[in-house]
Amino acid sequence: MRALNKPSAAQVKNAPPGKHSDGGGLWLHKRPDGGAQWFLRVTVHGRRREMGLGGLLFVSLKEAREEAEKWRAVARKGKDPIKELERQRRLAARDDHTLEVVAHEAFEARKAELNGDGKAGRWFSPLELHVLPKIDHVPIEEIDQQDIKNTLAPIWHTKADTARKAMNRVGIVMRHAAAMGLDVDIQATD
Repeated sequence: MRALNKPSAAQVKNAPPGKHSDGGGLWLHKRPDGGAQWFLRVTVHGRRREMGLGGLLFVSLKEAREEAEKWRAVARKGKDPIKELERQRRLAARDDHTLEVVAHEAFEARKAELNGDGKAGRWFSPLELHVLPKIDHVPIEEIDQQDIKNTLAPIWHTKADTARKAMNRVGIVMRHAAAMGLDVDIQATD
C-alpha cells in the first residue's frame, strides 16, 4: 500500500513548481506562476483517469484529501468518478428543469415567430393562467398524461378552446425540453 498524506500543509504551501504526490493518487500541480491545482489519478477498467479537485486557493489540503477519498471509493466500486460527477450534476440540474422554467425558455425561443415578439401575452397566457399555477414546480421529466389531464379537466368543458390552446402550449414546451436533451414524455399531450 502506498503511503497516504505525505506532505504537511506548510510543505504544500512552500512546494516548488512541479507535481507533488500526497499518496493514493492525490496530486498537487504547482505552476511556475504560483498557481496550483489538486487532481486525483485513478485507474478504472484499465483506463487512467485524472479528475480535477480544485485550485489550492479554494481547496485546502484537508479538503483535497477528503474529496480524493470520496472519489477513490467510487473508483473502488468500479465506477468512473468523472462520469459519476457528471451524473450527479445532471441530477442536480434536473431540479432546474421544472415546467415553469422550461416553459419560459420555450417562450423566449419562440418569441421571434410570434406577432410583436409575443408582447401581447396571448401565447403564454393559457399556460400562465391554467397550467403553471397547478404544476409549475414539477420537474418536466416527471410530467405525464395524467398530470396534464388533471390540470386541464376543470376548464375542458367550460373553456374548451382555451384548454386546447393550453394543451398545445404544453406540447410545445415538452418538445422544447426534448430538444434540450431532457427525458420527457413527448406524447403526453396526445
